[in-house]
Amino acid sequence: MQRVAVIGGTGMKQLVAEADLGDSGYSISMLDNLELETDYGDVPAEIMVISREGQTDSRIFVIHRHHGDGKTTPPHLINYHANVKAAQACNSDVIVSIQSVGAIDPHFPPGIVGMAEHTLDFVSTPVTFSEEHAHHADMTHHYPSDLRDLLRPILGEQSDEELTLDHVVSHVNGPQFETPAEIEAFARLGATAASMTISPEARLIAETGIPHVGLIASSNWAAGKNPSDATAAIDHDSVEAKAADMRGIIWRCLTALLAYE
Repeated sequence: MQRVAVIGGTGMKQLVAEADLGDSGYSISMLDNLELETDYGDVPAEIMVISREGQTDSRIFVIHRHHGDGKTTPPHLINYHANVKAAQACNSDVIVSIQSVGAIDPHFPPGIVGMAEHTLDFVSTPVTFSEEHAHHADMTHHYPSDLRDLLRPILGEQSDEELTLDHVVSHVNGPQFETPAEIEAFARLGATAASMTISPEARLIAETGIPHVGLIASSNWAAGKNPSDATAAIDHDSVEAKAADMRGIIWRCLTALLAYE
């Protein structure tokens, strides 16, 4: 793939500055900042030109989900329409969204990156690009299985322990973390992770028709699911710091997508 758009959260602020291409054979030949104009507002982005001998240069566009005039926009106020339209404007072959999530499944401990397979959302308001003419985007396979199959061996190397890598991710609007009762209800409905940003973004990306990879970074145990202390509180700063620790495996996934044809 030659053009990859990445939408990342607060834990991915340094994704470009601390790019780790490892032994992939890729190198960064150019870095720049740009402003992507959309009908929903302008979106700042970073662009990386990625080179590898014998291949045409690839481009990675990084959009920071919470951008907002020097402030960190809370999840319920994010301009999802602008972010997704900006990613589409990059003529992307694939859109990679990166979400920090709370782990519900015991085999998805903090520090592990998995993949979204489905979303579970009963709370967010309708979100669409089709306000005048009805358009019903298919959500049956909105995270394509071939791309998840590509990344599963990479993600499986994160631990010798049993890992759950494909997830049903529940959605709440935030900005508060979920209550233990809410998490338990989602768990009984099949959710294995919890997010405040996944559903509106996924639904809008589905309307673009662009293949979508949802990388989810387990940054904390969801409320009531910490196996060491079910009453443990959740601290936002700790969650953000834990997400930042996973940038290396994120980059392994990105370089695998660049090499995929």
